Amino acid sequence: MVDLHLSLDEGSGLTQQIYDQLRGAILTGRLPAGTRLPSSRELAQSLGVARNTVTAALDHLVAEGYLQARAGVGTFVSPDADPAARSAQRPRPSPLTPARLWRGGSLQVPVLDGEPPAYDFRTGLPDDSRFPYPAWRRHVDAVVRRSSRYAVYAGPAGPAVLRAAIARHLGVSRGLSVGPDDLLVTDGVQQALSLLGQVLVEPGDVVAVEDPGYPPARRAFEFARATVVPVPVDEQGIVVDRLPARATAVYVTPAHQFPLGVRMSLARRTALLEWARAAGAAVIEDDYDTDFRYGARPIDPLHVLDDSGRVIYVGSFSKSLLPALRVGYCLAPPAVLDALLRARFVAGWHGSSLTQLALGGFIDDGQLAAHLRRMRREYEQRRDRIAMVLDRSFHPYLRPIPTVAGLHLAARCTGADHDTVAAWVAACAKEGVAIGSVGDYALGEVEPGVVLGFGAIPLGRIDAGLDRLRAVIRS
Repeated sequence: MVDLHLSLDEGSGLTQQIYDQLRGAILTGRLPAGTRLPSSRELAQSLGVARNTVTAALDHLVAEGYLQARAGVGTFVSPDADPAARSAQRPRPSPLTPARLWRGGSLQVPVLDGEPPAYDFRTGLPDDSRFPYPAWRRHVDAVVRRSSRYAVYAGPAGPAVLRAAIARHLGVSRGLSVGPDDLLVTDGVQQALSLLGQVLVEPGDVVAVEDPGYPPARRAFEFARATVVPVPVDEQGIVVDRLPARATAVYVTPAHQFPLGVRMSLARRTALLEWARAAGAAVIEDDYDTDFRYGARPIDPLHVLDDSGRVIYVGSFSKSLLPALRVGYCLAPPAVLDALLRARFVAGWHGSSLTQLALGGFIDDGQLAAHLRRMRREYEQRRDRIAMVLDRSFHPYLRPIPTVAGLHLAARCTGADHDTVAAWVAACAKEGVAIGSVGDYALGEVEPGVVLGFGAIPLGRIDAGLDRLRAVIRS
């Protein structure tokens, strides 16, 4: 036997510490193959821990092949764990490469861990501190207590109880006439767009997108091997006259254009639907954050105005509740929905049934509607505060673009180009202020501007964050 010289820190994770230290000693050769370890009782006594703690670590190492347990004899370091033998078994560098489309390039996977900025004006983030966690836990607990009924594979459409709840929510809040069988539950809008790219787009097909617009949507169609064409946006929304005649589909955010925040006018919405009918194209309507509308009468979704079955409506609960839920939905005509169900099955079969069932109960219990009422008042105060400070203290540098919905607003820049705005964004980041640039969302030529989210920043921190932005602009 050998003295292992193990040293444990106080606190939790003792089994993991024992496992890590023994494994490290084996891999570095400090415990050579054939070495006999002390018994679990001896090792537990020497470390001052429970025998079960040591046994669990040893069992893990035996299961992974690092140790061998010989009944009545003892526990030994396995010959297969010899570092030299393992080194000889390591594979050579692989010659495999991914398809050209997936080899890095401009697509960078976001890194969202770490501490949030002190003054968080990032877009797309709701205030997670105001989420009704106790009510949510009750619904999760209720589902878990019935888990034996739901702990099996489910259909790709999503639970009927959730689809029915979403249908009722859309009927009340958006005026959509929709039933449960018209809906597909997805893991957020991004998955819905990716699936739509698969079922609507042939390689080389033209898909039109707003410019500036939502980059993840653009990438979903690019990676479906579409030819993505940017179309400019003005104060009435996407400029229909600039849509490419060969487009198979167009992606729009009519109720609260991302990132400018303008609403698509009725005349422009009508023109867009007429264009789609004439072009034989699909219109993908992303209603991403208009659960939060302030003052103005809600506009009818394109889906309500459509009488030709060309509008596909997508949304999610990432802004209205929490991004971590990863629940979205897609309302599509029958033929498209059938294809989407097949694509959903191939891509991942179905999402988390437990989360989706809990959300169905949460909506039916009135918790979603109550949360939206509370947060609508809170977010409106934040939006109004930002707009007031910009009007009062940022002239002539920034001119806010009026917005009546959502979790962000944009401001046009006077006397600054995109490079200047990019320098502002970088300088603000050093001051703990996270803002966005309109140029970051554009493919073509657009007017320079900044984008300020207000979902993640408390009302009381807005002024201090904008003070730092103003100091950067004036420096």
